[in-house]
Amino acid sequence: MKNHDGTRALSERVSDVLEAAANGFGPHAGHSIARMHERGALVPLQLEQRRLIHREDSVRRQSDAFREIRTRLLGLAGQQNFVTLVVPVSPRSGGSFVARNLAAAFAFDEAKTSLLIDCNLRYPNQQKALGVDPAKGGLIDLLEHPALGIEPILYHTGIPRLRLIPAGRARENGGEYFSSSRMRTVLDSLRCRYPDRYLFLDGPAIKGSPDARILSDLADFVVVVAGYGRDTPAAISQAVANFEPDKLAGVVFNKAA
Repeated sequence: MKNHDGTRALSERVSDVLEAAANGFGPHAGHSIARMHERGALVPLQLEQRRLIHREDSVRRQSDAFREIRTRLLGLAGQQNFVTLVVPVSPRSGGSFVARNLAAAFAFDEAKTSLLIDCNLRYPNQQKALGVDPAKGGLIDLLEHPALGIEPILYHTGIPRLRLIPAGRARENGGEYFSSSRMRTVLDSLRCRYPDRYLFLDGPAIKGSPDARILSDLADFVVVVAGYGRDTPAAISQAVANFEPDKLAGVVFNKAA
C-alpha cells in the first residue's frame, strides 16, 4: 500500500484544512437503510489491496484520518444528511482515493449508510477500484434513460452500508448532464428517500474543467484534495476560489510516497 501523509495549511485563503494522514495503500422518506445486508463483504486484506480503510489496527492511522474528516463534516451539517463533492486541484492528486475512503468512513457508522457517485466522466475509476462490474449501466445511463430507475445502478461494493453508482457510458462533456434539472432531481431523490444516507460525488479535477464548479451547485459541502508536492499554494488558492466559502469544508493534503 502506498503512503499518504497530511501536512499543514499552505495559504490563509484556504480557511479550513482537513489533514488526512492516510498512511498505507483509500420505501419512503423516513425509512432507514443503515442495516441493509451486504453480499460478499470483503475481508481486511482485500480492502487493503483496493486501498480502502477498514477497522483493523493495520490501517488505524488512515482510518482515524478519514474519521476526523467525517466528524468535521457532521459538525458542519448538524442533524441532516448531506451531499459532499470531493474534487482534486489537478489530475492524479488523489481525489478518487479520498472520495471512496471518506464514503467508507461514513459507512463505518452502523447508524449511517453512504452512496458514492462517480461524476468524473472523462476518467472514471471507482468501478475498477472497487471491483464493480457495471453491467446495468451507471449515472449517465440513468440521466439519458430515466425509465431505467435508480435501483439497478446501485451496486454492492463489499463494504457494508456503502453503495456505488458508477459513471456509466463514457462522455467527454459532463456539464450538460450535471447542469440539468434531471441531475438535481436524481440527487434530491437519493438524499431524501433515506435520512441516514450520505452522498459523495467523486468529481473531476478543478484545473482544466468546468464540471467541478457545476457539480458544486448540487452539493452541500466541497472537499478539495491537493497533491502535496504537486499542487502549489497558488494553485490551491485559485482552486478553492471556485467555490462558495460557506460550502468549502476544507482541503485535504494527499501525499503519495
